[in-house]
Parts: sequence; C-alpha cells; structure tokens
Amino acid sequence: MTEMKRDSLPAVRCTLEGVDGNAYSLMGYWAAAARRAKWPQSEISRVLTEARAGDYDHLVVVLMDNCAPPLEEEEPDDEFLDDEGDDEEYP
Repeated sequence: MTEMKRDSLPAVRCTLEGVDGNAYSLMGYWAAAARRAKWPQSEISRVLTEARAGDYDHLVVVLMDNCAPPLEEEEPDDEFLDDEGDDEEYP
C-alpha cells in the first residue's frame, strides 16, 4: 500500500493540553482524534510507530506535529483528561 501524502489527510483537531500525561493516554487520545478525522488506520499506525521510536519528549513532539488546533466548539474527550485536583469521591 502506498503511503498517503500528509497534505491530503484531513486535520486531526486536538490539543494535548489537559490530557493525562501518560504516553499511552496521549497516543490513545491522538489516535481517537485521528479516527474522528477519518484518517486511514495505516496512517494512524505510521504516526504512532514514529512517536514510539524515541523517548517521551519525541513522542509528544510527533503527536503535536500531527495535531491542528481544535475548533472552538469542540470539547476534549473526557476519557483521556487528567483528573488531578478533582476532589470528588466515587462510591
């Protein structure tokens, strides 16, 4: 399968700000945003493979390089948000 040109892919609208800083959370958050943007799985896998090819800082840079700023009306996916400071207790 030939690799798609990055310019031909729709923008992955996301920001990593506020997302749990765990590497797997970041990759899952980005991959979910890429799926919503209708990226083919082969391209999602290519970006995630590149992200894992270095240290944590490399991972963050690769994911950020593949994000476009979210539109104003979009809300972040709560599943991946960091819940630090949340004093609410669950039964």
